[in-house]
Amino acid sequence: MKFLIIILISSFLFLTGCTSNNGNQENENSSANSYNVTPLSTTVLKEEVIASFSTPVNYPEDSNRQTNMTLCCNTLNGTIVKSGETFSFCDTVGQATPEKGYKEADIFDLDGNITTGYGGGKCQVSTTLYNAVLAVQNLVVTERHPHTRKVYYVEEGKDACISYGGADLKFRNDTEFDIKIYATNNYNTIDVSLARIYY
Repeated sequence: MKFLIIILISSFLFLTGCTSNNGNQENENSSANSYNVTPLSTTVLKEEVIASFSTPVNYPEDSNRQTNMTLCCNTLNGTIVKSGETFSFCDTVGQATPEKGYKEADIFDLDGNITTGYGGGKCQVSTTLYNAVLAVQNLVVTERHPHTRKVYYVEEGKDACISYGGADLKFRNDTEFDIKIYATNNYNTIDVSLARIYY
C-alpha cells in the first residue's frame, strides 16, 4: 500500500512539473514573440518656411513655356538640401529633352538673340529659386550666371541663367539644418519656397 501511495505521489509531481514547464515555455515564447514586433514609426518631420519668392509669367498663354516650367517645378519640388551639401540646379532638374515631355520655347542664345530650344522657361524657375536663396543667411551661392540680355520677370542683376552642361545655379547649405525646396507653376506666377526641416 505504501509503495502504491509513493507511485501515485511521484506521478502527480511529474505531471505537475510537465504542466508547469509547458506553461513557462509558452510564456517564454510569448515574451520572445513580443520582441519581434516592430512598431510603426511615429516620427513626423516639422517644417518652417523661411523664404519665398515669386516671379510673374508675362505670357501665360504660351503653352510650351508653361509645360516646360511645370515639368521643371515638379522635378525640383520636394528636393532636400542637407546641411553642408551643395545643390546643383542642372544636376537636380537634368537636361530638357522631348523624351521627358519638354517643348521648344523661346530662349536667348550666347549673343542675346531670341531663338527657340527645348526647355525654354526653365531659367525663370532657376531665377525664382535664386532669389529665394538670397533671402536666407548661410545659403552661399557658389555659381550663378546672368542672361545675355535683360529678362522681364525680375530686376536686372537678379536673374540666374542655366544651361545643362554649361551655366548652372549652385548654392551650399552652410546652415545647421536641412532645407526643403518647394516649387510651383501657378500659371500666372512661378512660386518657390524654402523650408527649414526639424527632425
